[in-house]
Amino acid sequence: MQTHHIDTSHAKIAVSDTGGDGPALLMIHGNSSCRGVFRNQLEGAIGQKYRCIAMDLPGHGDSTDATDPERTYWMPGYAETAIEVMQALKIPRYAVLGWSLGGHIGIEMLARSEALSGLMISGSPPFARNDASLGAGFRPSEHMGLAGQELFSDVDAENYAHSTCGENAPFEDFLLRAVARTDGRARRLMFTRILAPEATDQQATAIHSRVPLAIVNGEDDVFIDNDFIAAVPYGALWEDTVYRLPGVGHAPFWETPDQFDPYLDRFMASL
Repeated sequence: MQTHHIDTSHAKIAVSDTGGDGPALLMIHGNSSCRGVFRNQLEGAIGQKYRCIAMDLPGHGDSTDATDPERTYWMPGYAETAIEVMQALKIPRYAVLGWSLGGHIGIEMLARSEALSGLMISGSPPFARNDASLGAGFRPSEHMGLAGQELFSDVDAENYAHSTCGENAPFEDFLLRAVARTDGRARRLMFTRILAPEATDQQATAIHSRVPLAIVNGEDDVFIDNDFIAAVPYGALWEDTVYRLPGVGHAPFWETPDQFDPYLDRFMASL
């Protein structure tokens, strides 16, 4: 697996690339996380079978902070960054696996690029562009308020790192380091413009997309409302099912890769 940096108009982006000739899969992590959260897929059978590219978002992980935070730290800026990364790698067609914020970025990419062959999201409720839908898609939780908070104390960072990976998920120090490293402006600026008219209406895009959309969530995810997600009338829902993994939290690919990876493998093969 190769690790390198790619210059984009938003930031210098750190990328892990398994290489190979298999179909390409871009992996996009969540808020205040990093590409290392996809380690089980990158280093396992998924990474051997497909060309997996995991990127650190601007202001996250080993990527640099955004050169222009106002331009970059919101869904359109992140989507443009991801598209630029794949263009720099000269990959014209690829699937996307997006987790939490990464899933919302993937939906934004659907509205901005014809390059996506499919999108799998996890922990990413496709909300309409209004407060009621946003509030219905996400569940109030003890640590949800931290998601848009710029400055973190040490306790805030530890609480957020533990809650986002899942209460019963394995916890490693790199998850805490990723939260502590994140440019706090990224959290604040993203949430202040989450319903901005310049961004795509996430729900409308998910409903009208002709690109296969797979949804695999943890049934015990404390951040999202699974019933809300299941009720959206998707136009191209993969296998006509919103999958819920019982007893699993917000990051099923990290918490239970043995349960999650078969869905991802089947999805990629179907494309």
